[in-house]
Amino acid sequence: METLHMNKGEGETSYSKNCIVQRQIISFGERVIEEAVAECLVKSEAEESMGIADLGCSSGPNTLTVIWRIINAVCRSCEGMGVAVPELRVWLNDLPCNDFNGVLMLVPEFYRRLGKEKGIGPEGCFVSAVAGSFYGRLFPTNTLHLVHASSSLHWLSQVPLGLKASGINLNKGKIYISKTSPDCVAKAYLSQFQKDFFLFLRSRAEEVVPAGRMVLSFMGRTSPAAAAEVGSHQWELLAHALTSMAFDGLVEEERIDSFNAPYYAPCGEEVRHVIEEEGSFIVNHLEAFEIGWDGGSQDDNNAFGKHDYDNNNPQHLIMSRGQLVSNTIRAVVESMLESHFGAQIMDELFRRYAQLVDHYFSTTVAKHINLVISLTRK
Repeated sequence: METLHMNKGEGETSYSKNCIVQRQIISFGERVIEEAVAECLVKSEAEESMGIADLGCSSGPNTLTVIWRIINAVCRSCEGMGVAVPELRVWLNDLPCNDFNGVLMLVPEFYRRLGKEKGIGPEGCFVSAVAGSFYGRLFPTNTLHLVHASSSLHWLSQVPLGLKASGINLNKGKIYISKTSPDCVAKAYLSQFQKDFFLFLRSRAEEVVPAGRMVLSFMGRTSPAAAAEVGSHQWELLAHALTSMAFDGLVEEERIDSFNAPYYAPCGEEVRHVIEEEGSFIVNHLEAFEIGWDGGSQDDNNAFGKHDYDNNNPQHLIMSRGQLVSNTIRAVVESMLESHFGAQIMDELFRRYAQLVDHYFSTTVAKHINLVISLTRK
């Protein structure tokens, strides 16, 4: 999906200023990363050189925060083992439309801090960017020891096929799986997820060394029902906002009927089934955890290049929780919505969405489910 990229720059609706939920998700997965790194160093023959890839790296402060934490874990494990830190080959991957310029501008300061705090000089760590879809090969054979992907694999490679019949849109008035969607809609989404995730695993199986590790985290659900409220309701409210605009003559109903988000939040059983079917990896750990739609109130003082989008930010304090959530969602999906509906409706759409989220918060504790999976290459 080349039209999908996080909002660039440093503005109030940029991803850089609205990535607190993703940052919290990274924090929740830190323990799993540390365990994977320790096992990887022992079993995957990474004594001299270690290949690390972050897939779907995006841009903004979270990108190098992930790498910093992985390197932290490498340094601690090597110290505990009494061995030198291996040469680190770090690849940052996302689609070509990602703001790689913004990411790479942070690298010199990252190197400086790495030398000062970790004693790793310019010949000890090499950071590169790789543009392309992770639903296919990206790296040479047997070059990766650790693969990380956070908040990216819930995005599909394309809108599922089978959402039209005889030219008629089957998911009318909705933009994702809903309780009122025909059964064929959920089946089409599941089928696309299975194809994409299988291809992801098969591609990584060629690139990851034997006993290498992958740590993946992405949006999911605990219910077997694809239309479960936890996992789909953020899209339901966005559809409501669009429908209200159609009622006021601001959006054509046909435009809503013809839009379906290239997104799927699987349950753990669906994920495990594809892993077992593909057959190249062993599941070490599969866990589901809850996170608030607004990311909660925890601060993250370890973030590299951290922005002040937190409780110390005056703008954060004067916004309603609905507006905070609206900005977070807008930073992620605006490029995709804009390409379909036009830029002229974005401000009004997310103003209405914020109001709907505020109302939802008044009656519900709104949470996402995130899945964290740790895998070993056979």
